This record gives sequence, C-alpha cells and structure tokens, in this order.
Amino acid sequence: MAQDLSYFQAFGEQVEQRLSKLEHFATRGQPTYPPRVLRNHTLAEAKQLFEEAEAALPEGSEVKPEVAAEVAGRLVAIRIMGKSAFAHVEDGSGRLQIYLSKNDLGDDYEIFKKDFDLGDFIAAQGKLFRTRTGEVTLHVGSYQLAAKALHPLPEKWHGLKDIEVRYRQRYLDLIANPEVRDIFRQRGRIITAMRRFLDGEGFLEVETPTLQPLYGGALARPFTTFHNTLGMQLYLRISDELYLKRLIVGGLDKVYEICKDFRNEGVSTKHNPEFTMMECYWAYADFEDMMRLTENMVASIAQEVLGTTQITFDGQEVDLATPWRRLNLAEGIKEVTGIDIFASYPDVKLLLDECRQRGLHVSPQPSWGKLVDELLGEYVEPTIVNPTFIHTFPVDISPLAKQNPADPRVVERFEIFVAGMEMGNAYSELNDPIIQRQRFLEQQQYADDEAHTLDDDYVLALMQGMPPTGGLGVGIDRLVMLLTNQQSIRDVILFPLLRPKE
Repeated sequence: MAQDLSYFQAFGEQVEQRLSKLEHFATRGQPTYPPRVLRNHTLAEAKQLFEEAEAALPEGSEVKPEVAAEVAGRLVAIRIMGKSAFAHVEDGSGRLQIYLSKNDLGDDYEIFKKDFDLGDFIAAQGKLFRTRTGEVTLHVGSYQLAAKALHPLPEKWHGLKDIEVRYRQRYLDLIANPEVRDIFRQRGRIITAMRRFLDGEGFLEVETPTLQPLYGGALARPFTTFHNTLGMQLYLRISDELYLKRLIVGGLDKVYEICKDFRNEGVSTKHNPEFTMMECYWAYADFEDMMRLTENMVASIAQEVLGTTQITFDGQEVDLATPWRRLNLAEGIKEVTGIDIFASYPDVKLLLDECRQRGLHVSPQPSWGKLVDELLGEYVEPTIVNPTFIHTFPVDISPLAKQNPADPRVVERFEIFVAGMEMGNAYSELNDPIIQRQRFLEQQQYADDEAHTLDDDYVLALMQGMPPTGGLGVGIDRLVMLLTNQQSIRDVILFPLLRPKE
C-alpha cells in the first residue's frame, strides 16, 4: 500500500528533501530505521579505551595504538572536504569525531555526502586515531544509517534559547543544550542520594494511591476525575500524608514515598500543578527529630552529588552544612515587621488592620493563622539565605499537627526556607482522633475550597491508636532548583504544564 506523505510534505521543502533521501536508502535496499545497529561502546567509552591504550605504550614510543570500535550517535556537525569528510557524532555520553574517506568507502562515501543530514543517526565501525590537532577520531571503515531525521534541527540550534520552544519541545532543548541534560542527570542523582540516605536511616519506601476518594494532607484545591465503572468521583492526590500515617498505625514505623502530587493552583517560577514530593513518617519521633533528619539529609545529598555543602543560588552563597538555624515564627515576623502577632490574638480584625497598614494584600476571608502565614511569606521568607527552620505555627492553618503543650495557640510545626524559597514542611503529627475530627470540622467553617475535607476513615485509623510520630514533606523540584542553581521550576521539570498554543 502506498504511503501517504502529505502530512510530512506540508512541513516544507527541507522535509521534502529529506523524504527524498529516505527513498534513496530504500531503493538501494538499505533499512532506513533498522531494529538494531553495530555498537559495542558509547562514545565516551571508545575515547577512554584509546586514551588507555596510549597511556600503556612505553614513554617516547612512536607506535600508534590499535583500537577498534563500533559506535553510534547523532550527527551534529559535518565538514565535507572533497574526497574526505570529518563529522561529529553525539550520544548520551558525549561527542566523538569521525573521519570518512572515498578511498576507504568507495560509493558509500558518496552516499554519505549526498544522503546524510545533520540530526541523522549513524553507526560507524573503524579504528581510532589522534589527529594532528590532537583530537581522538574514528577512521570509518564501514557505516550504517541508524535513523533518518526527517525534520531539520531549528536554525541556530546550538545554544537554543527560545524559552517557548525549550519548554514545549524539550527534546530540542536537550539536543541543543548539554547543560540542560546535565541538570536532569543531576536531578536523577539527587533523588537517588535521597533514597540512599532514607534507606540508610531504616525507612521503608512504599507506594500509596494517586487516585483518592477523598483528598487531604494539605491546604490545596484538587483535580477531580470520574471512575465510570464504580460511578464515583475521585481526586488526584494533593498529598500522600494521610495514607502514609495509616501505615504508621499499621505498625510500619518508618516509611517514605517519592511521588507525584497534583494541586489545581496557579503556575509560577516556583509552582507547577504536577510536582514531585518526598514525604516520610517516623514513629516515636517529633518535629525536632525531623529537623535533625532534614538537615542531615540535605547536607548528605549535597555532599554526595556536588561534593560540597557550599553552593551558589541566584548569586547568593548558601551554606548547607549542619546545624541549620532555628527561628520562632512569631519572633521572625516581629524582627522584620515590628508586628507582635500575639498582641491581636484571637482578633482577626486587629491583625488585618496591621497588614493593611503595610499595604499587604490578604485573603478575602482571612483567619488569624492565614494572616500570620501571609506575613511570613511577604516579609520574612525573602530575607532568608542560609537554611532556616521557621517553627511554631498557628493551629488554624495546621489541622494535622500537634499543639504545643505550653501554648495552645500554636503547633509543633516547622517549614524549611533556603535562599528565599520554601523547601518543605514538617510537624509532630496529631494522633488524638477526637481532636483530629474536631479540627476537620473546624476546617469546614471556612468558605475556602482549599480547606481540609472531613476524612472519617482516617479518624477511624487513628482510633486504632497511632504512636507519637514526626512527619516531613520536601519538595523535590525545589530541592533540585537549589542544588542546580535554577531559578524556575520549569527548568527542573522535563515537561512542565504550559498553556495550549493558539
């Protein structure tokens, strides 16, 4: 059956030319997209083999090492010089120069000249040598087309900068910008190092539902969906907290999960509706234990991945070495704004007047705790450079946290801030089912679509008894931003959510 190429031809003359070249390979009986090609080394491994063979020769020896290699990669540069050509190929490990000659390849050299384009994948076999300029190069004895690129790389694709193209067509960003590939390799190493640390501390990695009949564990709007067979509305999780604490009830004393959460909220340099979190729960621990766990974990990850705890973020020098600073929330607000938050408690209007006098735009129906939180975000958070635990939060914005025995207005909770950015949240977990249900009911009083739902099944779990427990949530994306010096969350998420193109 004849193939309909009209869709591809509509992309323009350059694609039509490449389609024609594709046909040339087919008429010669050569596979254009073969299922496999000859390849026994990555490009980096091939170069290393040659360099090791050179190093093994006696000093001053004029003998050239004999190293054969079969490599493959994408053509990223081609220089035709009459009867010979140099080209560069890239794979995930690096770049290697190849040399092709009509004397060696005969008609195959002409095929390379006429029918190969930048972006094509080539598999080449031959012997390695070093050019007069000192570059390790493969002298090609034979080659095969590994895959034809029908669409040319964008003009000036080296160092592609167009933000819209980079995010929408991440594959072009990765092709054009090696430093972007490095960011996502670092991301993988950061997550691996986090797992290694938590595993070493005796935590068990678990999996909890992404689709949930009730959402909870955070103050956020959910995404909703519908299950046809069961005829029920479901929610994409905003947090895995309540499920992980059910496991503590069940006798798993140290658990963690690295997972996707989904919150139906705005998009910014620090927010993406789909993001990655690590949450862990530790029986018989409290929020101070979680502080020590957090600072040791982040310092350990930085040391393992970067080789140092001294980093630069957005032009600021940041020291991740332990111990980290501890700052009482009320003291931090008073230090920066002069406002004594407890002077107005529990009168919301007094604190609201204080906020408005400073021109702070606040929630339309603020509670005392929400006003405190907005003062934190507006005035205190931007002043923080080195990692700081801001602790002791209002009860009404912390419905899952345990009250401070010495002050019932606040709970044993902290948030982590580094370089003006919130990195995580933790507390001594509320394990009293009577108080927990009352807190859920109090949340329903707020005309707020971010309030906690009443989860009676979770209350039932607490009725079975949960030991004193510490919990922690750390934003993976923001941690990667910090450790790779990226100021936008879109630069550390491979496929960030974008508005559809018009």
